[in-house]
Amino acid sequence: MGRYVPNTELEQLKMLEEIGFQAREDLFGHIPEEVKVKGSLAIPEGMSELEVRRKMQKIAGKNQVFGTIFRGAGAYRHFIPSIVKSVISKENLLTAYTPYQAEVSQGILQSIFEYQTMICQLTGMDASNASVYDGATAAAEAVAMCRERKRKKAFISSTVHPDVLSTVRTYCFGNEMELVVIPAKDGITDVKFLEEIIDDQTACVYIQHPNYYGSLEPAEEIGKAAHGAGARYIMGVNPISLGIMKTPREYGADVAVGEGQPMGLSIAFGGPYLGFMACIEGMTRKLPGRIVGQTTDRNKKTGYVLTLQAREQHIRREKASSNVCSNQALCALAVGVYLAAMGGSGLHNAAIQCTSKAHYMAAELKKIGYQTENKAEFFHEFVTVSQTSSARALKALEEKGVLGGYPLDDRRILWCCTEMNSKEEIDETIRILKEV
Repeated sequence: MGRYVPNTELEQLKMLEEIGFQAREDLFGHIPEEVKVKGSLAIPEGMSELEVRRKMQKIAGKNQVFGTIFRGAGAYRHFIPSIVKSVISKENLLTAYTPYQAEVSQGILQSIFEYQTMICQLTGMDASNASVYDGATAAAEAVAMCRERKRKKAFISSTVHPDVLSTVRTYCFGNEMELVVIPAKDGITDVKFLEEIIDDQTACVYIQHPNYYGSLEPAEEIGKAAHGAGARYIMGVNPISLGIMKTPREYGADVAVGEGQPMGLSIAFGGPYLGFMACIEGMTRKLPGRIVGQTTDRNKKTGYVLTLQAREQHIRREKASSNVCSNQALCALAVGVYLAAMGGSGLHNAAIQCTSKAHYMAAELKKIGYQTENKAEFFHEFVTVSQTSSARALKALEEKGVLGGYPLDDRRILWCCTEMNSKEEIDETIRILKEV
């Protein structure tokens, strides 16, 4: 430990003497001898920078990096403007963490405020928090914030991402909420089932739109069913799809959540990601985590502060509705820079390319025996079923440097297209699959 402490051996001994000890070992005198490590730890000796670099390059060389990707299922490869990395790599932003003291954290607070503003514009909601850990956490926190004394039942569609369902189930167990899973019918939420079973003990209804299989849900009908029972309506959305689709607010949602990864964050082996949360005005004080607000100081200058709720309230576990007390500030900054760089027209264009290429690919796959399973409209993901083994088809693509769709079972594949996929890539993929 001494090698990492920025003071001399003599200074350390003086510090020990000041607190009544003669040697470092005396600091650990209260620890029983039988639990202390004897001798040195069984770890290899340190390496030079060059040796470390060579070793890491050798390990990294085992990774297969695909030039063409048609897989989504919750993690998406989109174009990221170079300005995103340029801005978030600046040392004063990259190293910033918790803005406890507003007077010295105006830069990071303003970036979060701008992020919140853009999330509200994107979703049509009135308020946004400073983000949570990922999309699944956002969904679970949204369900939790709808819980009331007489309403402890949550409905969730079976067509949501499996990881989201698992996380919500865990939260509901901890919050002592009853979770009812709405079955699917033709690949979308069974609205009739919901209408028949929903009651006055229901706290909320959660759906994903587009859903895990890419299909667009009957969002307005589901919202009416939820509100008809006095429950809150939560929508999980793909942020890129909002470039061309109606906002959650327009569908009647009370809370909008989702995974922010498509907006300027690379796939990066699964993280770090960001969960965005936004809600109507009446639910603002129930938002978990932090909210940054804009104000003026005594000199009438614009300033930014953490507002409405104190970080400490979430540490009191026995009284807190949420224990989320941090946020993905650097990831939120990346999302903010991405949205500012893309603008409304850029996001619209990206969404148009996503859906048009997906529909083109679905049509071409159908010609070679991969039938589209989606009965409803879809955005940029769709499911195909064929007589060819999924494993065999995907292996053939991998051998050609193409990461195919996500295998749902031995005959069904979940495909995804984004603006990063060219027509030439799609045609080449079709050619390879035709040979299989």
